[in-house]
Amino acid sequence: MVPSNFSAMFLHFIFFVTVVNGEQDTIYGILKAHGLPKGLLPKGITRFDFDDSGRFEVHLDQPCKTKFESEMHYDRNVSGTLSYGQIGELSGISAQELFIWLPVKGIRVDVPNSGLIYFDVGVVFKQFPLSLFESPKDCLAVQDSESGDSIAEAISKSAIEEERKIWEAVFKMIVMDGLPYGKMKLIWEWRFQVIKSGKILFIC
Repeated sequence: MVPSNFSAMFLHFIFFVTVVNGEQDTIYGILKAHGLPKGLLPKGITRFDFDDSGRFEVHLDQPCKTKFESEMHYDRNVSGTLSYGQIGELSGISAQELFIWLPVKGIRVDVPNSGLIYFDVGVVFKQFPLSLFESPKDCLAVQDSESGDSIAEAISKSAIEEERKIWEAVFKMIVMDGLPYGKMKLIWEWRFQVIKSGKILFIC
């Protein structure tokens, strides 16, 4: 007869293997296997596609938002290309900076791990503590109150292009003024207002 303690250890081993293998079959396990935190995507994702090239696409029931240090918006479909420590060609995620929604084009972590994670928002990399993204968060469903479209879909391409031009102009002004790289964070301290035409005016 097999000792009861051996049976318990064997069952625990089977359970452990099942959990590990099961995690690899989730998008969260795939992120972890690529050196990225599981909390980059919201909780509850079960429908996704992933191929050998690293290309992935996840499917949410509806657009939603959650908050880290900044508010993050997820479209119904989020896609990108995974390599170790980074996501490239990313679409479907936007980060809010003051009143502007900036599309996140890529995400990376330092290898070896420095405890930081970087979001490419086009002009600069936004830096966050990696610990913020350790676990997937609940995501609140959001819709535009008038049209029913997602927030990201409601932002016109022309408005996004206008925002990019303004951020690039501010970036160039700082560089031309000869400020040290460490003071680039001043770009996030500018105050601005959005007028009805969709244009953004920077004010001091």
